[in-house]
Amino acid sequence: MNALITDHRHSNVNDATIAKLGTRLLSEIIRINQAQTLGYDTDYAFVNIVNDAKLFDEIKELVHAKQRLKPTIMLVVGIGGSNLGTLAIQQALYGLFYNEHDPEIKVYYLDTVDSDYTNDILLLAQQALEKDETVLLNIISKSGTTTESIANFEIFLNLFKSYYEDEYKHYIIVTSDHGSALWQLAQDEQFATLTIPKKLGGRYSVFSAVGLFPLAMIGVDIYQLLRGAQSAIPNALTTDIFENKAALSAAHMYAHYKQQIAIHNFFIFSVDLQGIGAWYRQLMGESIGKAQLRSGEKAAIGILPTTSIGSTDLHSMVQFYLAGPNSTYTTFLSVETNKSDLIIPAQQQFEKIVHNIQDKSLATIMRAILHGAFQAYQEKNRPFSTITLQEKSAYCIGQLLQFKMFEIIYLAALLSISPFDQNEVELYKQATRKILAHE
Repeated sequence: MNALITDHRHSNVNDATIAKLGTRLLSEIIRINQAQTLGYDTDYAFVNIVNDAKLFDEIKELVHAKQRLKPTIMLVVGIGGSNLGTLAIQQALYGLFYNEHDPEIKVYYLDTVDSDYTNDILLLAQQALEKDETVLLNIISKSGTTTESIANFEIFLNLFKSYYEDEYKHYIIVTSDHGSALWQLAQDEQFATLTIPKKLGGRYSVFSAVGLFPLAMIGVDIYQLLRGAQSAIPNALTTDIFENKAALSAAHMYAHYKQQIAIHNFFIFSVDLQGIGAWYRQLMGESIGKAQLRSGEKAAIGILPTTSIGSTDLHSMVQFYLAGPNSTYTTFLSVETNKSDLIIPAQQQFEKIVHNIQDKSLATIMRAILHGAFQAYQEKNRPFSTITLQEKSAYCIGQLLQFKMFEIIYLAALLSISPFDQNEVELYKQATRKILAHE
């Protein structure tokens, strides 16, 4: 099933330019094709993780074991690639308020050491434990040494020990690199463990145990999620630039970058998909912002990723987008079929306040607003492309996220940079450790 439709007619880049960029991408497409035979022994491990049947079975077995404990709360401790994709998929499928399926397990994400925020979640967990409810703790850290994650883990581990006493180990799941310090601690403590392939970067790991375990725990159909991701691969590996959606999208971004348009705005017309915007912001920010080329030559490379939510941000940011510097290339994301549709009551006394909305659906109004935005962008000659997602299902979301990962890989290839490292992130970590050593 083709879950998404892309349209670049208003990107203002001609076909001749795109064709040339397609030729430049051929070697990268071939390289990824070859990587499919290398399993996890490749930087392109994200392509192969979605076909790992053994991992899928391992996760299902652990999910069944932990669901037998009948948990009401699951705490996910992780930051960046360890939680953004999971949260994005949860919100896309269940909504921001869990109304769609009302999972029996409530998930709280601990991705900061903000004391008040962490304490609020601590109190919620403590209240559940006081009522003899079951709480699970899933710490996710690829390196196993992330300061924020280990700090939060210690706080909640202490809570678990005080309530579960000697049985606390049954309620903890550790997801980390095999052999990391955290993984070794899990072995010593006999915690359940799930491993992350060493060459699988955090921001590319949503279809690994990082995302699949917590999502399966709350009832997400991870089989359909993976099927959607798998379905995106053949198209993303075709050598025809005009057929390859991910490569074509990357080529348009690169063409604008070469014209000094170095901001990419992901304008999402579905509130439930705002988490995908946050996930994509990290994916682009860490993959594309680089201080050197693959050759080692020093160069400040990057496209600044921003996210807007429609129609909300038409009332906060569109004035800048349309009247400010022409420095932003926009991708609009919308959903063809919503899970629900509300009809405005036909109350004629409101007709003189706002015309032509009586007895119409909110989806009709949102569609009109979206196309009104398209027309405004065209009038101001501001470049944009569109992605239309068929629906907010596990299959469609899986296809969208896989498409976006390929898009970033191809964009990095055009920029002649590596999309897999993030050396500068270590700078604040190193400084933090030094500061803490003297506190």
